[in-house]
Amino acid sequence: MSAQSPAPPRSLGHRLAGMIAGRRSKWAVLGLWVVLLAALGPLAGKLADVQENDAASWLPGGAESTQVIELQEQFRKDETILAVVVYERPAGITAADKAKAASDLAGLEHLPGAQKAQGPFPSKDGKALQTLVPLTDEDLTGAVDGARDIAKRGPPGLEAHVTGPGGSGADMFEVFKSLDGFLLMAAGIVVIVLLLIIYRSPMLWFVPVLSAVFALGLAQSVVYLLAKNAGLTVNGQSAGVLTVLVFGVATDYALLLVARYREELHRHEDRHEAMAYALHRAAPAVIASAATVAVGLLCLLLADMNSTAGMGPVAAAGVLTALAAMVTLLPALLVIFGRWLFWPLVPRYDEKYLQPEAYESEHGIWNRVSGLVGKHPRALWAVTAVGLFALTFGLGSLNANGLSDAGQFTGRPDSIVGAEVVSRHYPAGSGAPAVVIGKASAAAPLGAAIQKTQGIAELGRPVTANGLVQYEATMRHSADSQAAKDTIDRLREAVHSVPSADGKVGGTTATSLDISRASTRDNKVIIPIVLAVVFLILILLLRALVAPLLMMATVVLSFLASLGACALIFQHGFGYEGTDSGFPLLAFIFLVALGVDYNIFLMHRVREESEALGTRRGIQRGLAVTGGVITSAGLVLAATFAALATLPLVSMAEMGFVVAFGVLLDTLIVRSLLLPALSYDIGRRIWTPGRLAKHDPAHAESKVLDPVG
Repeated sequence: MSAQSPAPPRSLGHRLAGMIAGRRSKWAVLGLWVVLLAALGPLAGKLADVQENDAASWLPGGAESTQVIELQEQFRKDETILAVVVYERPAGITAADKAKAASDLAGLEHLPGAQKAQGPFPSKDGKALQTLVPLTDEDLTGAVDGARDIAKRGPPGLEAHVTGPGGSGADMFEVFKSLDGFLLMAAGIVVIVLLLIIYRSPMLWFVPVLSAVFALGLAQSVVYLLAKNAGLTVNGQSAGVLTVLVFGVATDYALLLVARYREELHRHEDRHEAMAYALHRAAPAVIASAATVAVGLLCLLLADMNSTAGMGPVAAAGVLTALAAMVTLLPALLVIFGRWLFWPLVPRYDEKYLQPEAYESEHGIWNRVSGLVGKHPRALWAVTAVGLFALTFGLGSLNANGLSDAGQFTGRPDSIVGAEVVSRHYPAGSGAPAVVIGKASAAAPLGAAIQKTQGIAELGRPVTANGLVQYEATMRHSADSQAAKDTIDRLREAVHSVPSADGKVGGTTATSLDISRASTRDNKVIIPIVLAVVFLILILLLRALVAPLLMMATVVLSFLASLGACALIFQHGFGYEGTDSGFPLLAFIFLVALGVDYNIFLMHRVREESEALGTRRGIQRGLAVTGGVITSAGLVLAATFAALATLPLVSMAEMGFVVAFGVLLDTLIVRSLLLPALSYDIGRRIWTPGRLAKHDPAHAESKVLDPVG
C-alpha cells in the first residue's frame, strides 16, 4: 500500500489473493505445483496410449453402424480392418505383374497382425489386380508400411498402392501420432514470439510460458485418468485441440493478470501487495471467463456423437487447469522473481498513478478509440453490424455434410491415390462393403433382400456364427458418395422389412451416414442449451439483463459472420470440398465461448469503472485501459489455433482457421467497436434492472481511482 493511502478493510477475496502472493505462501504455492506435476506429470506422456481414432469411438452407442461393429466381434477372434493392395498398369496387366502380385501374398500374410490374404483379383478391364489383407490393430501403421514396401518392388511400369479402410486408417494414425509434439512446439514458439513483442522484455515471457506448460501437463494427466478410469473418449482431434487451447487460454489469462499487476506496481511499493490487489481485481473476470468456457464445453456431454461428447470434458479440463495455473502459480512466480522481470521497462511506484487519468493517458491508440466511440457511437455500431451481417451471406456456401476419404486430407496420401485406382477398375464400393448382420434363421430372405436392393453390385457368401449371419455387399458407387449413402438407406429399409431377421446394416458408408445424422441432431439440441447457459452466467456476473443480451447478440453475430466468411474461403480459397459434419457445432462452441471471454474482460472492467465514473465514462475508460491487453490476448489465441491450420487434415485445418479468424474478428471489431459503441449509445440502461441503471455516480469525472477497487 502506498504511504499516502490509509489501509482499508480487506475483503475475503483480497485476503485470499494475498495468501497466494504472500512473502512465505508464494513458496508454498510453487512447492504444491512442483509436487503435483512430479506425481501426475508422467501420466501426461501416456495420453496417446488411450486415444481412440476408430470409427466406433466417434459414433453414438445406439447407432446401427456401431451395433454392427459390436456384432462383428462374434465372427472373428481378432478385430480386423481390411487393407486393399491394388496394382495398376494402364497398358494392361502382364504375366510378370500377375506373378509379382501372387508372390507378394506370402510376404503380406507375414506382416504384423495380418491374417490370410485373398487374391489377387483381376479387374474386368485387365488393367489392375487387387489383393485383400485383413489386419488387426496390433501395429496397423507398421503393417501398412510393410505392405507398401512389398507391393512397390515390382516390374517397371507397375504401380502399387495400399488403400481401403486399413490404408486410410494408417495414414490417419500417422498424422495423429506426430500431432501432439508438433502442436506443442508450434504453439510454444508462437506464444514466445508474441510475448516478446507484447512485453518488450527478454525475460518476462518465460514465466507465463512456464505456467502454461505446467497447466498443459496437469490437463493431459487429468484427461488420461478420465479416459483410463471413467470411459472418456479421447481422439487425436480432442488431444490436439487440448494443446492449443491450454496454451492460448493460459496466455490470455496471463496477459490480463500481468497487465493489472503492472498497473498496481505503479501504485504500490511492495510487489506482494501490488499482486494481491491485481489478483483481487482481475480474478473475478478471469474466473467468470473460464467458468463460461468450461460450462459451455461441458454442454457437449449432451451430444450423441462420442467424439463430440468427449471433446467437452477434454477441453474443459484444459481451461480449468489453465485457470488454476494462472491464478496461483503465475502470481507466485511473478512475485518470486520481482520487478526486474519487466526489464527494460520496469514499472516503478509513482504517486501520480493514483490518479486514473495518468494511467489512462498511457494507452494512446486505445484512448483515441474510446474517444471515437464517445463521439460517433451510433454510426460505429451501425456500420460494424451491417458489415458483420454482410459476411453471414457466405453461410450459403457452407457444405457441412461430411468429407469424403480424399477430402479429409489436404494432400494426397497413398491410400487416396489407391482408392482412385480401385474406383477406375473395380466397382466403386470395392474394399468398403456394406455389412449386414441378422439372425441365421433368416439368412435366405436376408440375402434375397440385399440382392434386390438398388445400388448393390455384388453379394458375398454368408458367414454364420453364434446364431447370426453376416453378409458383405459391394455397392456400385464409391463408399463416400451420396449415392452410396442413398443405397444404405434403401438397404436398411429392405433388411428391416425381413420378418424375424433383426437385420442391421453397417460398414464404412453406414458409419459416415450415422455420423452425419448424429451431428445434425447435436447441432439442434446443444446450441440453444449453450446459449442459455452462457447467458445465465453473464447475468450473474454483471447483475443485469440488457448488457448480457448485447454481449450474446454481438458474439452470435460475430460467429455467423466468421462461419460465413470461412465457408467462402474454404470453398474458393483453399478448394476444400466441405467440412466435417461436426464442424459447425465445435466452431460455435469455441467461437461463442471464447468470444464471450473478451466481452467479459471488457464489460467487467467497464462495470468496475462505471461504479466510480458513470456508465458512459466507464465504457470509455474500460475500453482505453483494456484495449491493448485484450487485443494482445486475442492475437495470441488466434495464433495458437492457427497452428492447427498447418496440419495435413482438413477437419483440423478448418477448425484452426475458423477459430483464429473468428477470434480476430471478435477482438478487433466486436469487442473494440461494436459492443462499446452500442453500450455507449444505450447508456446506463445496459445495467437494467440493476442499481447502476437507476443512478450514475455524480461528479464522476473528478473521482480518484480507489486503490483497493
